[in-house]
Amino acid sequence: MVERNGLPDRAREIRIANWVIGFSLGYLLASFIVPALLPAGTVPELSGRANAFDYMFKDASWGDWGNEPHAEDGSMGHDQANHGGKFAWSELDLFSALIYGFGDINCHQKHERSWVINGNQMPVCTRDIGIFAGIFAGGMIFRRFGLNRWTVRDSILSVFPDNKVEQIYYSDYRFMLAFGGIALLLLPTAIDGGLQAITNYESTNLKRLVTGFIMGMGLGTLFSAVFAANPKQFDYDASKVKLPANARLVPSENVEHIQDNEEE
Repeated sequence: MVERNGLPDRAREIRIANWVIGFSLGYLLASFIVPALLPAGTVPELSGRANAFDYMFKDASWGDWGNEPHAEDGSMGHDQANHGGKFAWSELDLFSALIYGFGDINCHQKHERSWVINGNQMPVCTRDIGIFAGIFAGGMIFRRFGLNRWTVRDSILSVFPDNKVEQIYYSDYRFMLAFGGIALLLLPTAIDGGLQAITNYESTNLKRLVTGFIMGMGLGTLFSAVFAANPKQFDYDASKVKLPANARLVPSENVEHIQDNEEE
């Protein structure tokens, strides 16, 4: 049986989607389980920076920014002594340390934007919880419908029924629909988070959760399509790719060059 993209099966697409699903669901579940199993009060109220280790150590020259005293002005950081005392995820058991360490490097971990379980602040904020849930949903969608159609653009569009996107292929608005659609899914988070950053507007955890979920769906679909799109499966022969509306791909010189080098 030949699939809708011209390949005999979707085994590779399913395997890639399984990785996206497994990572997102694994971290999502761990974000709830780890604070629930830690002794109550192990993780106090936190407030750090994104893309930086702030709670790796308690007293060090590096990795302890969150434990240092900061102004209580609603910006990044606070006086940790007034919020349950110092915290270092490196002192936790290995698995818990990995979960909280990942949250530390990726999330601001603002306590007012995070949930508490068993007296312990969760490793990431509610928006990130929504993002991981959305990535899981996006991976599930790609697992069910997604195809390798040579390009990332066409692989993203493969999640739609062919008859629903035929007009897009006739008009050749594929790039606009694929990446414009992903951008639209990221937009609610950009607006909600951006307004918080530049105005006095303060979102709610429910809004953060919902906008994060929408963003995550876009990311989950994009990640799956990026890894699934692969001309090698078609032996670099674009004529083998089946697309809606009988559209055809024209291989770039770079792909032809790769094919020639492999044949040599």
